[in-house]
Amino acid sequence: MPPPFRVLQVGCGHISRLWLEPAKKHPSLDVVGLVDINVAAAQKQADAFGFDAYVGSDVDDALKQTQPDVVFNCTIPAAHFEVTRKALNAGAHVLTEKPLADTMQQARDMLSLCEQSGRTLAVMQNRRYNPNVRLIREVIASGVLGEITTVNADFYIAAHFEGFRLDMPNVLIKDMAIHTFDAARYFTAANAHAVYCYEWNPQASRYSTGAAAHAIFEMDDGIVFNYRGSWVSEGCHTPWESTWRIVGTEGSLTWDGALGLESEVVVGRGGFFSEFRQPDVPQLINSDMQSWHGLNIAAFCQALAAGNTPETHAADNIHSLAMVFGAVESASKRARITFDWQTI
Repeated sequence: MPPPFRVLQVGCGHISRLWLEPAKKHPSLDVVGLVDINVAAAQKQADAFGFDAYVGSDVDDALKQTQPDVVFNCTIPAAHFEVTRKALNAGAHVLTEKPLADTMQQARDMLSLCEQSGRTLAVMQNRRYNPNVRLIREVIASGVLGEITTVNADFYIAAHFEGFRLDMPNVLIKDMAIHTFDAARYFTAANAHAVYCYEWNPQASRYSTGAAAHAIFEMDDGIVFNYRGSWVSEGCHTPWESTWRIVGTEGSLTWDGALGLESEVVVGRGGFFSEFRQPDVPQLINSDMQSWHGLNIAAFCQALAAGNTPETHAADNIHSLAMVFGAVESASKRARITFDWQTI
């Protein structure tokens, strides 16, 4: 076997454990450094996972001292660009936490740096590796629903976060909705090109701005994607994966975001209602987010080893990020806007 990839972990807050645990177990990875502006946090993770590794607070020094093949960027969104820029310029591949960047211009600059450096830049879009998301995509791709016309997703969770999210602008759209937006792209194999979004901050919100939003996206092939969400919805929570209704010309599918999947497809038209049957649908799998991080990391490593493009490469993920900033711009203008990743 080839020697493992040398990994520098930048950002050692709470989320980093979801990266470090699978990294420790993966035979193609060797964690050689941990960095955090709070060096005690980096040391804590090094101790917790038993890494005999560089520990520090300075990214430049860490890159110089460890010479990593791969950088895991688990910093806050505002720091994603600078850490990724330094890592790519140092010759490392990068797997970064979502969102890819804090602005679309930063994302475009990242993509250019990626191309210039010849290194790989991908995003931890972990929910793509939820096995149920992948099973549902297979159902849709089979054509049993006909041509997809409408996708609806609802996300309602009152999460009592502390820290940077409380003052983060557009907190729901930027921090959480990208998961649902990316899943809509994944399910439909379509990109969005127009949106109308209304954003507000409900009464009793813990957040400074933008804790709730509704958005209507116009996507390729005439598909309409409707998103409704809130970080300020006490009681009757949806799962973190949202609840879904996917409508096609020949039938519909509903997913409760957990283990409930139902579908009906047309077998005969005539009269007031069509006749339906329930097609065979896969048995959904009980899994957890820890495993999805591990699967995303494993797929990234496999792509690097084979010289292939990972599924969540920045060149693809930038389309999901464009939906985020398209929604933000629409909400600020209170108007429908058209957009693409090159101009938004």
